[in-house]
Amino acid sequence: DVVDGDFPNPWKYFDIAEVRIADQPVIITRTGFSNELGWELYLRPENDCELVGNKIWESGQKYKMMLCGTPAFRARRIEAGLLSAGADFNETTTPYDVGLGRFVDLEKAQFLGKEFLKNADKTNKLWGLKVKNGIAKKGNLFSITGKILGKITSSTWSPYLECGVGIVRVNNKFAGAGTPVRVEGIDGKEYSGELCTLPM
Repeated sequence: DVVDGDFPNPWKYFDIAEVRIADQPVIITRTGFSNELGWELYLRPENDCELVGNKIWESGQKYKMMLCGTPAFRARRIEAGLLSAGADFNETTTPYDVGLGRFVDLEKAQFLGKEFLKNADKTNKLWGLKVKNGIAKKGNLFSITGKILGKITSSTWSPYLECGVGIVRVNNKFAGAGTPVRVEGIDGKEYSGELCTLPM
């Protein structure tokens, strides 16, 4: 309903195409930051964003489309274990640290960082976090004895799981799924939680 003319066919997950919306050339992908089978639209500076936005909104009304803010997709992203660059991983982490080691091909011809990655610790240090009755504040993750276990990198409330959820990077490779933890909540109170696998 949104696209002018024919829609790409076939149209599979992670496909990309250029289409016209409200006579504006727009790049669309079959992806989403929410772990739902969604859409991402990429506009250029010369696009009339208001025209495109209005066409999407008008077309969506027959489907009862609603606007929502970032908390709605943040919960789905965390539950799915989709990582946010700059928060869950950064220039100090390796793919192994954050559970992405399966994407590293050390048999491949030379690539930037290959020698370092050959000798890097291959232990996954990234886990999910569930917190009963509260939302963890981003920052230190504590053991039940008060020792710092790592860092909470993403956090929010999950209406689906009915608890606080988060993504954490641990310092101790022995801390993993099932490890009980203590966290400071966004309300300043202390809460009990547990590490879990991703996706939740």
